[in-house]
Amino acid sequence: MTVPVDLARPLADRFGRVHRDLRISVTDRCNFRCTYCMPAEGMDWHPRSDLLTFEELTRVATVCVERFGFDSIRLTGGEPTVRARLPHLVEMLSPLGVDLALTTNGSTLTTMAHDLHAAGLDRINISLDSLQPERFAALTRRDELPRVLDGIRAAVAAGFDPVKVNVVVVRGVNDDEIVDFARFGRDEGVVVRFIEFMPLDAEQKWTSGSVLPSAEIVAAIDAVFPLEAIERGSDPAQTHRYLDGTGAVGVIGTVTEPFCSSCDRVRLTADGQLRACLFATDETDLRTLLRSGGTDDDLEAALVATVAGKWAGHGISEVSFTRPTRSMSEIGG
Repeated sequence: MTVPVDLARPLADRFGRVHRDLRISVTDRCNFRCTYCMPAEGMDWHPRSDLLTFEELTRVATVCVERFGFDSIRLTGGEPTVRARLPHLVEMLSPLGVDLALTTNGSTLTTMAHDLHAAGLDRINISLDSLQPERFAALTRRDELPRVLDGIRAAVAAGFDPVKVNVVVVRGVNDDEIVDFARFGRDEGVVVRFIEFMPLDAEQKWTSGSVLPSAEIVAAIDAVFPLEAIERGSDPAQTHRYLDGTGAVGVIGTVTEPFCSSCDRVRLTADGQLRACLFATDETDLRTLLRSGGTDDDLEAALVATVAGKWAGHGISEVSFTRPTRSMSEIGG
């Protein structure tokens, strides 16, 4: 039975946080091998049969929207554009009437941006951690910077507005490019968002010393291009506008200024596991439920139970913090 959206009930956890944002990983595969996300070799990809079909993904999304009033869906990976016929999935999700977005490394957008926009995709975020060719190749283990830059421009040309460029800043690695990225965003008409480095892989050599606090990032930009903060809403990014009116820039202080108290996200992995937090240590198996005759009521109950167990916060700064057992490519951004 379809429940009218105006009769949807809030999906709230024990801390009163209402969840309205669904992150869907459509594949664990990626055409890059970013050093903070996955090892250079040795990844065991899920067989195609383990991945949720477009119909299964749409069914979960529909329950989230119609039963709980979700208003935002983001498609992630791995690299979502390596999943065949991705624009068709966008077409299937578009009638839900929510804010539909995509996070991508941008390398395929010269051929896909127009089709994604025509299919109903609303927004696009492109990950890019260096503007220097040799450094980009070292970070991604791929010599693809020109294709990514062309992809960013293709997204702008296709009509996405704004196009956001996400930069993971690592102290001593790419923190000398902060102002270069700010200038790039101003020149290209895109919104650059700087993200604090997080411990996202159990094999990753993350330390607190590798985190460049968002306050330092803002100060570095402000010294060259004066800024003023914009009142913060539910978006995890704190946005600052340039005083000369040439666009804006954002910072996401996941480590030094965590936004866990207002988190409204749940995540669905490509193999159908529901996670209440990026750093969750347990998951709910929706794939088995979907393929064993489970009803929409069963999906609703699974969502309620998963969110009920959500932590107060990720606890990155605490001694008891445990890194995810999955790599970032498996969980989805």
